[in-house]
Amino acid sequence: MSALPQIQATFSADDYLAWEANQPERHEFVDGEVFAMAGAEDRHVTVCLNIAMALRQHLRGTPCRTFMADMKVQADAASSYFYPDIVVTCSAADAESRHIKREPLLIVEVLSPGTAAYDRGEKFQRYRQIPSLAEYALVDIERRCVDVFRKLPEGLWVLHPFDAQTPLTLASVGLTVDGETLYAEI
Repeated sequence: MSALPQIQATFSADDYLAWEANQPERHEFVDGEVFAMAGAEDRHVTVCLNIAMALRQHLRGTPCRTFMADMKVQADAASSYFYPDIVVTCSAADAESRHIKREPLLIVEVLSPGTAAYDRGEKFQRYRQIPSLAEYALVDIERRCVDVFRKLPEGLWVLHPFDAQTPLTLASVGLTVDGETLYAEI
């Protein structure tokens, strides 16, 4: 999804959370700035749903939960709150928190032309500050490819690229999704 222009000069994290709880639209928060989130095209939503359905089915019966689009993730020690396209958490603490997930294992963003550079750059930099995050996947609908970044035990992030002919492997949750399933109905 794409961020729209900032709507207020600055907020504290607590002020943002209180304000956001009463808003009809979603807003991301970065270093005191609040950004309205724009809607997505149907292909974006369909790919998100395809991935989320595969994850939900695969993780059924485990402590892991899959969320789409409307779940906030706290990053960068409360200086950032984002709404990833898909987030998976297996955390008991996250299970107790109904509105914010702080210990995601996997985050998936479906790229759009307006946000691709941000999702690959600053947003990924902030996500990397989340100690529990093991994998970050960027889905490019136009090119029908996925870049998966996995964190090694020593903290380095390594790129694992997948194309439409190579099944997508999300190692953090032990799931493999073929291109036909991933891109179904787009």
